[in-house]
Amino acid sequence: MLHDKDGHPLIKRYDANERSNHWITAITFVLLALSGLAMFHPATAWLALLFGGGQWTRILHPFFGVVMFVSFMLLAKRMWSHNRFEAGDKQWLRQINDVLANREEKLPRIGKYNAGQKILFFALVVCMIALFLTGIVIWRQWFSHFFPIGLIRFSALMHAFFAFVIIVAIIVHIYAGIWIKGAIGAMMRGTVTYGWARKHHPRWFDELMSKRTNQGQD
Repeated sequence: MLHDKDGHPLIKRYDANERSNHWITAITFVLLALSGLAMFHPATAWLALLFGGGQWTRILHPFFGVVMFVSFMLLAKRMWSHNRFEAGDKQWLRQINDVLANREEKLPRIGKYNAGQKILFFALVVCMIALFLTGIVIWRQWFSHFFPIGLIRFSALMHAFFAFVIIVAIIVHIYAGIWIKGAIGAMMRGTVTYGWARKHHPRWFDELMSKRTNQGQD
């Protein structure tokens, strides 16, 4: 059993592979957002200096995208089973006022992820796939010559649209991680306290405790 420095028992929420996937995805997302904004508008062109200038920004941006896509898809595969929608998720969304007011005792018993986290998860999956496919079409160095100019222009527009959506989604993700105290620490250390798990994800906590009891653990 895991314990913190004060001897309190801990629960593993994320293993090392999940955490490394998450932070590789997060780092490449920041690099992609900055390099993409550098190419998007003259007012943000100065961001290209972070990557060695405009030419290097155009070269590096799609490679950052490939790394982020592969890393995120590995993470999504690991987390897919916990993000399937269940009966209680609709009720959780209906009680969004209780969610925003932190009245968690009034909400349906939540598994490893709540309905909001699941919606964000699938929004990210859609955005990642869309950005990857449109990015291939507009990648001039290697692929754009295979496609008609009309498709390239449409893909460039869709790439910008889904980039905007994913940036907004990630901002919401970061805000939620700060709002729920202990959530960022869970992705840093991989563990949460019994109290945190019981408060925010009671059904997941009960499932883990039942599993430990069946295995004859304390």
